[in-house]
Parts: sequence; C-alpha cells; structure tokens
Amino acid sequence: MGTKPEMSSAALVELLQSFDGAALPVWLDGGWGIDALLGTQTRSHQDVDIILSVADVPKLQEILGRRAFAVARGAPPHSFVLADPSGLEVDVHAVVVDAHGNGVYRMEHGEEWTFPAEGFAGQGVVNGTRVRCLSPTTQVLCHASGYAPTERDLRDMALIQERFGVELPPQLRRRED
Repeated sequence: MGTKPEMSSAALVELLQSFDGAALPVWLDGGWGIDALLGTQTRSHQDVDIILSVADVPKLQEILGRRAFAVARGAPPHSFVLADPSGLEVDVHAVVVDAHGNGVYRMEHGEEWTFPAEGFAGQGVVNGTRVRCLSPTTQVLCHASGYAPTERDLRDMALIQERFGVELPPQLRRRED
C-alpha cells in the first residue's frame, strides 16, 4: 500500500459539516485538534481524530458509510478507525459521558481513560470554520498519558504552550541542544 492521502482542511470541514447537518456533535483531538486551537494548519495530517458519544457511533457509521468509509482497524463502538477507499482515515474515540460531564473512553486494550468535562469546552477554527475541539489543557493531558511522544508531538505541545501558556510536563518538553 502506498502513502496515505492527506486529510486536507477542506476535506475535514466537509466531513464536519456533514456531522453538523445530522446533529452529530464531535470534538477534534490530536493533530487537527491542535491546529484548530491554533487557528491555522501547521503541518500535514493523514487522518483526523474525533471524540463523540458512544450512543452516536451508529449515526457516525451511517453518515460515513454513505461516503464509503468502513471499519479499517479496531472494533466499534469504542476505539476504531474508519477509512475510505482512497485511504482517508477517521480515528474514532467514543466516550460515555458520566454524571459529571467527563467522557470515559475505553481504549483498544480495554483500559479506561477519562477526558475531563472542561476539556470539551475547546473551540477552534479550521479553514475559516468554527469547530469543537479539546481544550489546550486537555490536549496536553492526552499527550502526556501512556505513550512516548514523537518529535511531532513535542512540536505540537510547544506550540500549545507558546500560544496558551499551558505548563508542559517534562516528557512533553522539547530537549534543548
């Protein structure tokens, strides 16, 4: 299989508008979530990470199914990737909202991770369109939990810190030469 296609800002906005038109709230996470917070695309993206309610997964699959997206990895309803024939991917993180508004996410290996309620208050802009995304603090929290950050992750976190003044834990700070 060749190189994955880029998830352009125009393609992303088109997807998000189809969700909005179906009254399907989603929040951007990961690279596009960070670029949305910054209000500009800082790098290319091969996919989009989204968060939504587990209850909305069937509606998401129906909407994306009409665009020829099918499950490529993982297993609905919690943690899975949908891909279209061209290779565009939507990485789905479905949550159950608890009594406090936190989003409880069951990861691929079965452990649970909780997105704090305040994390869903993030707002950003993609290609001139306002979008929901995780807050800067929650983006940092997500990147600090459970995996070794890549150089790209460290760069993204430095941009979040610079723009929003969010304190970074040591593992997310770029090493000075």
